[in-house]
Amino acid sequence: MEITLKLYASLSDYLPEGSEKHTTRIDIQKDATAYSVIDRFQVPREMAHLVLLNGVYLQPAERDKPALHDGDTLAVWPPVAGG
Repeated sequence: MEITLKLYASLSDYLPEGSEKHTTRIDIQKDATAYSVIDRFQVPREMAHLVLLNGVYLQPAERDKPALHDGDTLAVWPPVAGG
């Protein structure tokens, strides 16, 4: 299966070389989870603050459950600080 992975802000440093606009297409196994993809790219889980699957927020407990399908988009943002 193939999905689109988007890593935003400082997390874009974890994308493979040659990725454009915070995005890369990757092959995943049928039973892949959001966390297995995040771990594969060595993104620290505590830095994966906002995780969206096809634009829908995944609660932390949902990130370990197989929910990815061919053509999905997994987008990840780090915690945001500001004032």
